[in-house]
Amino acid sequence: MTRHHTRRGILRAGMATGGAALLTTLPAARVFAQEPAKPGEIIVRAWGGEWVDSLKRGVSDPFTEMTGIAVRHDLTEDNEIQPKVWAAVAQGRVPPIHVNWDTTTNATKSALRGVTEDLSDLANLSNTTELAQPVGLEAYPLVNTYGYVYVLAYRPEAFPDGPPQSWRDLLDPRFKGRIALYNDGIGFHFPAQVAGGGSLDDIPGNMEACWNFVREMKAQNPLLGEDPDFTTWFQNGEIDAACTISTNALAARRNGLDIAWTVPTEGCKFDTDCLWIPKNLPENELYWAKQYINHALSQKGQQVWLDGLGLPGVVPGLTPPEGLAGDPSYPTKPEDFERLIRISSSVQVQNESDWFARFKEIMQG
Repeated sequence: MTRHHTRRGILRAGMATGGAALLTTLPAARVFAQEPAKPGEIIVRAWGGEWVDSLKRGVSDPFTEMTGIAVRHDLTEDNEIQPKVWAAVAQGRVPPIHVNWDTTTNATKSALRGVTEDLSDLANLSNTTELAQPVGLEAYPLVNTYGYVYVLAYRPEAFPDGPPQSWRDLLDPRFKGRIALYNDGIGFHFPAQVAGGGSLDDIPGNMEACWNFVREMKAQNPLLGEDPDFTTWFQNGEIDAACTISTNALAARRNGLDIAWTVPTEGCKFDTDCLWIPKNLPENELYWAKQYINHALSQKGQQVWLDGLGLPGVVPGLTPPEGLAGDPSYPTKPEDFERLIRISSSVQVQNESDWFARFKEIMQG
């Protein structure tokens, strides 16, 4: 699919390369020689709970301090905002948000539709690792900002013999009603394929092994939810184990709970999230939305933001959060990825909505 790049950014190249680099270092009054008019606010779509709190600390509040532009966080779920943004761009309307904090798979769908702005002119891109580059897309219709692992998080008290070795350990009758999964099964499909006796090489062609294991898991009456739910469930003592992004378990641990996580023998899914800007913003708002993402790619911005999330970023030289150096949920070296499952974005883009539907159908059946 070919995408038409509007290169309005070239008009600003002189300003953007010089000015944007200064954004992270100079006080608000001196940032740009000829900066465009500032909007009163920019709207950034985000996930709730610890997720938005960390973004606010690391990126949004410092951006407001530097520019004077307020940041409003829209907590509409990523899958719900997507059709609204697509419709606005298709109809030539101004989109409902300035910046979308999104899964890379969802964002790739938007990029392939041609609804995303090109971010190749962000000054701080020059200091990012290859993880920032979207795979299989031209230029930068989105920028990956960190990686994460869908770990098996658990309460050690419920596993007195040590961490669960296999995802199949969760089928023990004593965990009935005490396991949590995402409500669309995200993060669980790939290890389920292996736990069900199948091969990762058969994804997406033959995933019957995955669906068989999902059926076995359904008999355990798992709780189904979104990111903020997992932390709450652990804190309330409602669950003993969950397939969830490590951030949610870390948030519960930081709140004083005894929570641990592991990568079972079948592996865990590794993925990335990103930031992107929808087309059709007024020119000045597009400019400032880009400066927001540029700050999110600065070392200072990444350090504070990702300390809160406990995730490895895309800027070299970040200090791992306390206790996470060498942790399986914080991969930084090639060998750290050996037990993690990475499936190409293009395969996920083509199949994810079908996988979500199939998972929900089994769980609701």
